Amino acid sequence: MAPRSTPDPATTRAAVLALADWLRDEAAPAPARAALAAAVRLTARTLAAAAPGASVEVRVPPFVAVQCIAGPRHTRGTPPNVLETDPRTWLLLATGLLELDAAGPAVEVSGARAAEITGWLPVLPLGG
Repeated sequence: MAPRSTPDPATTRAAVLALADWLRDEAAPAPARAALAAAVRLTARTLAAAAPGASVEVRVPPFVAVQCIAGPRHTRGTPPNVLETDPRTWLLLATGLLELDAAGPAVEVSGARAAEITGWLPVLPLGG
């Protein structure tokens, strides 16, 4: 897979702000799939650019998987350090509206280094 360039911060902010009401209130109208996909991809790629490396894989199916955080590189099979979650939970984590330790079963964290992701969150703070 070819490396992707760092997402434009203004584009990332706009994509997340378009979903801010829904992130703060799950009862608000759900965003369009394209808007959700854009926000998820841009925030994940922003994380990967801020924390370059390949020791932790962040998966947000069906939209994106990125590798980040310096350390031993993973190249084949299932990575040893993975954080996987749904799109809404990822955006809550990426915006600081949810802490990883409070996410419960909505986030699957495996491997000794996967929790290091908390040092890189939030990617784009929204505030309460």
